[in-house]
Amino acid sequence: MKKIILVALAGGLFFLTAAFNSEDKKWEKTFTRFDTEVRKNSKAYETLGKATETIGHRLTGSANGEKAEEYAFNLLKSYGFSDVSYQPFEVEAWMRDTVTLSIVPSSSDNFREVPVVSLAHSPVEANLKGEIVDVGNGLEEDFEALKDKIKGKIVLANIGLVGVTGKKNLHRSEKTALAIKYGADGIVMVNQAPGKILLTGTASVTGAIISIPAVCVSSDSGKEIRGWLKDEGPLQAHVEMHNISKKIKARNVIATLKGRSDEKVIIGGHLDSWDLATGAIDNGIGSFAVMDIARAFKALKIKPERTIQFVLFMGEEQGLLGSKHFVSELKRTGAIDKVSYMMNLDMTNDPKGINAFGKAEMTDFFKGVGDAIHNIDPAYKNEQANRAGLHSDHQPFMLEGIPVAGLSGTLAPDVIQCYHADCDNFDLVNKEQLENTVRIASMCLFALSDAKKLEGQKLSDTKTRDYLISQGLKQELVIGQEWRWGDAK
Repeated sequence: MKKIILVALAGGLFFLTAAFNSEDKKWEKTFTRFDTEVRKNSKAYETLGKATETIGHRLTGSANGEKAEEYAFNLLKSYGFSDVSYQPFEVEAWMRDTVTLSIVPSSSDNFREVPVVSLAHSPVEANLKGEIVDVGNGLEEDFEALKDKIKGKIVLANIGLVGVTGKKNLHRSEKTALAIKYGADGIVMVNQAPGKILLTGTASVTGAIISIPAVCVSSDSGKEIRGWLKDEGPLQAHVEMHNISKKIKARNVIATLKGRSDEKVIIGGHLDSWDLATGAIDNGIGSFAVMDIARAFKALKIKPERTIQFVLFMGEEQGLLGSKHFVSELKRTGAIDKVSYMMNLDMTNDPKGINAFGKAEMTDFFKGVGDAIHNIDPAYKNEQANRAGLHSDHQPFMLEGIPVAGLSGTLAPDVIQCYHADCDNFDLVNKEQLENTVRIASMCLFALSDAKKLEGQKLSDTKTRDYLISQGLKQELVIGQEWRWGDAK
């Protein structure tokens, strides 16, 4: 799914108040224990390396995905958790088979074969020929400007934004939804990572099979196609693909650390990955950090005020399937009212601050937490952010008004280029930076779980709607068919 690469998505929507002066010293004492424990005994790098070597990719619904679920379950058990459980859910699992893309000038039979990868949830079978129409960045205004030329054609669109500033990009699934809305028969997306890197990911806003084939070509191939369009256009594209889609069962993995109350703080990260590589960055560094944080809490015999659930979500890449199921179960059982906060670690790396948005009191709370962290680790910059986003496992929680937070950090450009690509392997992982994530996230989680008071309650449905509008998320949610408040314009 889409990642905002300061690497942490999510926001918080509650009043958080605490007696900072009285709690800072208590935090610093425990924070120091976490700092020492992780520096000396972290297992995140070791266990992620072993998983990428022995399991490989962690595609939901595959044999590898099942092995990853079992690996996480057994690892949490080995850390001393007696309350570890699977949360099964049924999912329509999509798996790629074969795909080809040929380009030919309309006045020629000189077919050029272009390296290509299918985007997830494309049709099981497709054999499509059509004229290419370049819609540039694939924003709604780009489609609107060419609306009379798109119907029955194959659109060419950038995955990223090129040549514009101050615009908000759309997820590849939302660009595909726009292609369908405007009557296109197919979509070819151009990766912006330089060179010949092919990117995968879902092209479906719902996680269901889409009605048109969606494929991705590399940056180099995109430049070539656009050059051919200019010199030899119009061009015809021929897409032939075969994929697999079938009902399977997947499982979230949940470890529970009982607190002194039944109020809950949830920390999660998606365990699943795409199948082009081993998913070491997306989201090995997040999910294996979550498990090492759980290990540290057990090793230090922490007994927090609030119950903590450590959750490894499956199906994130195929449409937030595991986290949506988790939240639906919270609603079904009434336990959603006990959830005080959710932290999401998705490609989180070497954090220097906290991304928690909503009311100023929350920023004040995390500023106090960050000051205490900085006193222990001067390299921690205690940067504060208020940016809401979608397309990761925090989203189902945020849409229910539950406050969510993430950690803001950085990934090197050569690492980011391998996002969803065939180069996302363990050699990209920086051991020190991964362990920094475990240290800082452990401290933040302890503060959330043990603060004397986290006042306020889940936002009402109306306030949730207003908050999402204020964050500029309405259009994306409308396109993604998750806007439930009417007036979907």
